[in-house]
Amino acid sequence: MSVVEMVLVLFAGVGAGVINTIVGSGTLITFPTLVAFGVPPVTATMSNAVGLIPGNISGSFGYRRELAGQGRRVALFLPASLAGALGGAWLLLHLPEDAFVSIVPWLLVLALVLVVAQPMLQRYVRSRGPRPPGEREIGLGRGALLLPLIALCGVYGGYFAAAQGILLVGILGLLLPDTLQRHNALKNILVMAVNSVAATTYVIVASTGGRHPIDWTAVGLIAAGSLVGGWIGARVGRRLPPAVLRACIVVLGLVAIWTLVRL
Repeated sequence: MSVVEMVLVLFAGVGAGVINTIVGSGTLITFPTLVAFGVPPVTATMSNAVGLIPGNISGSFGYRRELAGQGRRVALFLPASLAGALGGAWLLLHLPEDAFVSIVPWLLVLALVLVVAQPMLQRYVRSRGPRPPGEREIGLGRGALLLPLIALCGVYGGYFAAAQGILLVGILGLLLPDTLQRHNALKNILVMAVNSVAATTYVIVASTGGRHPIDWTAVGLIAAGSLVGGWIGARVGRRLPPAVLRACIVVLGLVAIWTLVRL
């Protein structure tokens, strides 16, 4: 990469860290940026997953107050997310790259639809309102719905991370009575787990001679940027106009789709 491209990747990492913490689709910034600079799509996905881990950590730490009292939920949902992430990472590493290029544009379309629809989903969640603490526990029926859906989100996140946070917030909002901010805090933990498992898998495979390498320059730049972005997102990112963030995501997502279709 040229110096200008490296600076742009660094700033893309900052933006992704902010958006992952407060919206949940930062990959739609970093992934198209890497692809636009000539990084192969599968390598871009692997490098992006590794680079975004610091941002996941700083964003989750920033939401620690909203996580208070959710230890049982984390213990229940985390294994489902981890199992799904392993499945998604396996698919990415074993399906041919042509399949990735064919599938990802449709995943991006789905992600963009979710980004656009998020305000309606949030209004629906708010209209339900928080329930009393005694009604926040997860019953057998609700758990039977939540666990497989969270596992499927893990598969999606392990294969292609964009908008997995929006998927999780949607699922939690529909099936788990609580406030939106507490859903977002729980989402950050689950996304961090999925990305960590997928990233670890990619590093192990790449280091043992896998057919898809990791671009460590991109990893370092995204990691540095996302670490700062995650902190910003947890501290002041909520004050940014959501419509502006959403518009940027949609534009960059459309650029990614156009770039992939031309490959």
